Amino acid sequence: MKSVYTIIKKPLFTEKGSHLKESENKILVEVSTDANKLEIKKAIEEIFKVKVEKVATVAVHGKWKKLGRSIGKRPDRKKALITLRKGEKLDFIEGV
Repeated sequence: MKSVYTIIKKPLFTEKGSHLKESENKILVEVSTDANKLEIKKAIEEIFKVKVEKVATVAVHGKWKKLGRSIGKRPDRKKALITLRKGEKLDFIEGV
């Protein structure tokens, strides 16, 4: 079994994410690429002590990039859109 701290990588602070957080009580986080929805739900509930209603995931494939003559690929990643139950609230420390 994976550790809950290796499943959740970091919160994503974007304009769309902050709008979803305010209007629909949803949060965006980057998760491990091999984590499934049940593992993500269990990790969020255990780490932050909130109740999760729904988890949606998106696999983002890394782009190929060129710099001069060399070519490289950005890493693949996975994002999770987590819907919290009514009455639940989760605040990350935003910005520095």
